[in-house]
Amino acid sequence: MKSLIGGPGTVSGLVLRVGQFLFASASIGAMLSALGFSTFTAFSYLIASMGLQLAWSLGLACLDVYALRIKRDLQNPVLVCLFVVGDWVTATLSLAAACSSAGVTILYVTDFGLCGQLPISCRRFQISVALAFITWFLVATSSLVMFWMLGSV
Repeated sequence: MKSLIGGPGTVSGLVLRVGQFLFASASIGAMLSALGFSTFTAFSYLIASMGLQLAWSLGLACLDVYALRIKRDLQNPVLVCLFVVGDWVTATLSLAAACSSAGVTILYVTDFGLCGQLPISCRRFQISVALAFITWFLVATSSLVMFWMLGSV
């Protein structure tokens, strides 16, 4: 199996997973600190999706640390297949949550004009959505790497 940058058990793979974890947790933190986030279902979906991403990324980051410590190769077909499915599921959920939250944020900010009443919350909504898109970009990168690895079996 071909070793790719960002693959499981590599330093670059660990960096991708830690980045996913950090940006997902920052997105959740920004959303939870905004007033009125719970009134929109899309924002609750964003928190749930980023929470799932947190758990997935943390689990794989721990696995990468373990593999790097004992110098074990994680690139066997069964594990890579599991990683592909998990990454594609979390990537799809992250993109859907980020897009729906972005739509609600635009509606809330521009169309309803409610940012005059809660300007801090509007900024936090926007920051949270931007962080969710960065998280999705990192997840999409690692899922494409895993898919290419699966194709090289």
